[in-house]
Amino acid sequence: MKKYLALPALFIALPGYAQFAPQEGISGEISLNAGVISSTSNFNVDGDATIDSLDNKAQSESEGLIAPLGNIAYTFGENLGQQIYFGTTREDIAVGTLAVQLGYKHQLGSGTVVDVSFLPTVISGETWQNPYQLNTARKETDVTGNAYRLQLNSISGSGFSVDLAYAISDVEDDINAGTDLARDAESYYAKSSYRFTVSPTSFVIPSAVYIQHDADGSANSFDSYGAEVSWLNLLGRHILVLTAGYASRDYDSASTLFNKKRSDDEFSLFAAYEYAEFMGWKDWSFISFAGYDDTQSNLTFYDESSYLFAVGLNYKF
Repeated sequence: MKKYLALPALFIALPGYAQFAPQEGISGEISLNAGVISSTSNFNVDGDATIDSLDNKAQSESEGLIAPLGNIAYTFGENLGQQIYFGTTREDIAVGTLAVQLGYKHQLGSGTVVDVSFLPTVISGETWQNPYQLNTARKETDVTGNAYRLQLNSISGSGFSVDLAYAISDVEDDINAGTDLARDAESYYAKSSYRFTVSPTSFVIPSAVYIQHDADGSANSFDSYGAEVSWLNLLGRHILVLTAGYASRDYDSASTLFNKKRSDDEFSLFAAYEYAEFMGWKDWSFISFAGYDDTQSNLTFYDESSYLFAVGLNYKF
């Protein structure tokens, strides 16, 4: 699973809330968000198509955007402990991860919430056929793939949770296929976290994250070790979530192109805020969020950064 700076529609539910919805049947949320997003990456197809050196950082590209997002769910079963859902989840979005999912949740008698889901779009996007091509305009291509996820939340009623995922990605017409920089890959993701109660309205959630990325090219294969910490504070109609993260990636081999084995350090910050019953309107919330992500590599070509700021209105039904 990758952290994306993208427009969230929702924010997190209260920890320990026993039911998935207030009543049986269909529920959901939809939001309209407006903001600005910026990206600096040599793999960004909105950047320069032509580059003249592999030793230069990419230029920053910024754009404004307006995006409606949301989710829909059907809740049923004893104590409203089962739910089928499609869309983005509050828990993911609060920490800056956007992942559209089709999933099923079931709360067991022990308090454990089992959540299995299929993520059809989290891998998809666009990139360059040959990102390393010099002095000639690079051509765009599609990245496709799917991810499958298993979450065990509030295990045995505790604050401990585990998040596991498996993903397959395919870069169409990858010019580097068959080389040590081939990008088709399988990824394995594992995250464990524990929710500490600081006060009845304040929670701290540290997490440990491991990713194994097995690409067809050994120079694009890596092991990633990371940590995150989130702080959640509830004050009346206000909800604030702050998240900081760090990850270190070690690649399997040096590429023949750079003659050096790559290593990356990634830092991320994300803040999400919600004000319920905005303007006194029932079921409406004002939402805002800001995020920053920075990757520093020992190979300048792979340095990346991005930031996001947006505000919006969310309607719950």
